[in-house]
Amino acid sequence: MYTIVAGGGKVGANVARSLLRMGHEVTLVEQRPARFERLQEEFEHQVLLGDATELHILELAGIGRPPQLVLAATGDDEDNLIICQLAREGYRVPKVVARVNDPRNQEHFDLLGIAQTVCATSNILGLVEHEIPEHGIVHLLELRKENLEIVELQIDRDSPAAGKRLAGLSLPAGARLISVMRNGRSELAEDRTVLRPGDQVLAVLEPGKEDELKRVLLRS
Repeated sequence: MYTIVAGGGKVGANVARSLLRMGHEVTLVEQRPARFERLQEEFEHQVLLGDATELHILELAGIGRPPQLVLAATGDDEDNLIICQLAREGYRVPKVVARVNDPRNQEHFDLLGIAQTVCATSNILGLVEHEIPEHGIVHLLELRKENLEIVELQIDRDSPAAGKRLAGLSLPAGARLISVMRNGRSELAEDRTVLRPGDQVLAVLEPGKEDELKRVLLRS
């Protein structure tokens, strides 16, 4: 697989390093001369000095081939947007992935149809939420292309669903329970499954259905 990685910071360099170790072909693009010189000592001809938002730099990186993947991993969300748009719309790159530095900018990527994004801040918050059961609902994964998300909820003693079979719950349209974890063991959620206090439930649902799901599974 041939990949262009835009941004030679810790994220971009580590991804490029890992891809090369896996036997893939990579070109790493970095615009800061001092950082480029350091990267050149390791990556040699596989690192290119330049701004990946400029067409001639992308051409030098080999985007015309085209690559199977372009990863925009700079520290600037606007640049990452531009790089992904150029790769996808201008060169028909089949897969683009963007780093989102500020979660508040996620909606801009969504509006432009850049579905594959990675945000370290959002990922860390998800892990924190996972360790705080009383938080209510934990967002584990967004499937933007499919317009779905996977969430986790913990049933407590006051939950209106505690002691009930799944078949007897009035789940909102567009929401399905996937699995139930109890005492460290998971099982698929079935109609005969009875929810107990302390159960951790995974659900897949359409965005915007969270409040309806919480009313059914958590406190009324």
